[in-house]
Amino acid sequence: MSSGQEAASPVPPWWIYRGTGEQRAEDIADLLPPPPPWRAFDGEPVLPVPPAKDADFARRLGRPGPVPMRSDPQQVELINAAICLRRPLLVTGAPGTGKSSLAYRIAQELRLGPVLYWPISTRSSLGNGLYEYDAIGRVQAASALAAVRDRDRDPASAADVGDFVRLGPLGTALLAYEKPRVLLIDELDKSDIDLPNDLLAVLEEGEYFIPELARLASRTPEVRVFTHDLGESAVVRSGVVRCRAFPIIVITSNGERQFPPAFLRRCIRLDLPNPDVEQLAGIVAAHLPRGVGTAAAELIEAFAERSAAAEPGLPVDQLLNALYLVTSGNYDAHDESWPRLVDALWRQLSAPVD
Repeated sequence: MSSGQEAASPVPPWWIYRGTGEQRAEDIADLLPPPPPWRAFDGEPVLPVPPAKDADFARRLGRPGPVPMRSDPQQVELINAAICLRRPLLVTGAPGTGKSSLAYRIAQELRLGPVLYWPISTRSSLGNGLYEYDAIGRVQAASALAAVRDRDRDPASAADVGDFVRLGPLGTALLAYEKPRVLLIDELDKSDIDLPNDLLAVLEEGEYFIPELARLASRTPEVRVFTHDLGESAVVRSGVVRCRAFPIIVITSNGERQFPPAFLRRCIRLDLPNPDVEQLAGIVAAHLPRGVGTAAAELIEAFAERSAAAEPGLPVDQLLNALYLVTSGNYDAHDESWPRLVDALWRQLSAPVD
């Protein structure tokens, strides 16, 4: 029997995420095993996961095709280990290998609502990942209320503090959702040197403290605040946010710096190689379902060869750009301008400009 005719290996029963691109019919609450005792959390009040929009997944992942996506079993195994152990997944690899897309694949397949996205820069801090408090806006609102001399209300407290607190992507992920949210912390290696260490306590304890709400706890023990999800809000009790289902956290890195050993010890580590021809064909089929026949196959083969020769490889979106132009209806295999255009599109990102 040829390799193309070999039967697919059976899926291990403990795998929750299968990496096929097909949504699971079962509820993840029925699939997840109990957490390890040291990773169990009991936050309240319990919240439902908000619904996701198909358009958000389609933009990132394309449309599911008739043939299930092929994923490397060892990679899927590590992803499932992170989900079951309630540990962050640290994903490394060259730009364009699908590190960020992995978070969206997990959320789509397990039906876990919209992905909470935290893009990291040198200015990112733990504080703005957790929440933002608009103190100036609250003072201005209180002053406006005092100006109208509302004798029945205390101007200092009439401006509801919850109207001026918005949870960040990390802060929202740690709310007491009944099912885990998916959080993408993108390109952590771009952060200030202290951020990975700052994350340790929050990710280990599964909770954080909002002093601005805690100071009012004796008078207002429950405060409704805005979350990172557009149009959504949640109640915070006594200024403490504690998770219930620990989020599925995907942290990406392009390998531009080393992380502290204490941080690495708390993560499940996954390195993504450059996709092969078969995987590239699957990505193209998802994003450009009509296909372009022989022209697409030839471009995919050529892209794979050039990417393998480059260091660290070419981002997949450069292949999609070329194939989209081919599908525009203007492609002519005999036009000498097309090879030049493709060569320009596939220029290595780190190569010097002539």
